[in-house]
Amino acid sequence: MNTLFVDQPGMLTTVQDLGRPAARRYGVPVGGAMDPLAFRVANLLVGNPESAAGLECTLTGPDLSFAADTWIAVCGAAVRGVPEAKPVCVRTGEKLSLRQLRKGCRAYLAVAGGLEVPTVLGSAATYTRGQFGGYEGRALRARDRLSIGPSSTSYRDLEYWSLAAEFLPRELNDPEVRFVPGPQWSWFAAEALDQFQLEAYRVLPQSDRMGVRLAGPPVTRATRLEMNSEPVSAGAIQVPPDGQPIVLMADCQTIGGYPKVGHVIAVDLPIVAQLRSGETVRFRECTLEEAQHLLLEREADLAKLRAGLELKRA
Repeated sequence: MNTLFVDQPGMLTTVQDLGRPAARRYGVPVGGAMDPLAFRVANLLVGNPESAAGLECTLTGPDLSFAADTWIAVCGAAVRGVPEAKPVCVRTGEKLSLRQLRKGCRAYLAVAGGLEVPTVLGSAATYTRGQFGGYEGRALRARDRLSIGPSSTSYRDLEYWSLAAEFLPRELNDPEVRFVPGPQWSWFAAEALDQFQLEAYRVLPQSDRMGVRLAGPPVTRATRLEMNSEPVSAGAIQVPPDGQPIVLMADCQTIGGYPKVGHVIAVDLPIVAQLRSGETVRFRECTLEEAQHLLLEREADLAKLRAGLELKRA
């Protein structure tokens, strides 16, 4: 059986998959990869199911080695010295360094066969706040060993192709993300809503997997109405009393009591996941119909990629 060895763990490296949406009924966050598109593509490149367990590396990745020749793919943040969005064969004992993330906040490593860890509530995703899932419910440490599942993935003639750069969104310089108005949109002052879409918001260092905290023009309320807690999900833009928005992310709670000015659309949430502290982001309103159309387009593109890669491996 193949094994992945952790020589150096990086800042925050965790085992993730696509989360546990069925556990929301129990108050458990969905969790999973912060940038699910990059995660899915990385798995497709090595011939895995899109939900196969892999690694999420934050800001500084790990140094790894393998007990046998292993096909890997790295997507999301660009990593110095590692081909981006392309299958790579790492030889037995060869060190794979993911330390230097040059662009973006999170890189995803998929290994052919997927990582084999016990599942909790049907998922291998690490939920560090709850200390369960993944590898012992925690971030990886030096000298950890993870088993890799069996795989027959193999490629030939890799030199002349890689995934098109535009397939994975990476608008890192003052990016614009689209949102649909939230259920409490009318609670906010008209001037504040205009500013919300005109001005840039800066990512605060307090951001984490639960939410990206922003600083900018306060989104002030025009009413003193209070609300009962209601269901929330990743992408919801909550506005606490100080008026500074929070974009909820993968490990967000299942219910919340702050009013929601909007909801980042699914195809743009990966852009938010790749923002670093100090970077800025802008918001633009779109319709629900536009959001649905863009999501269908993305899934159609993934289906084409899946079919094309099957031909490459045939």
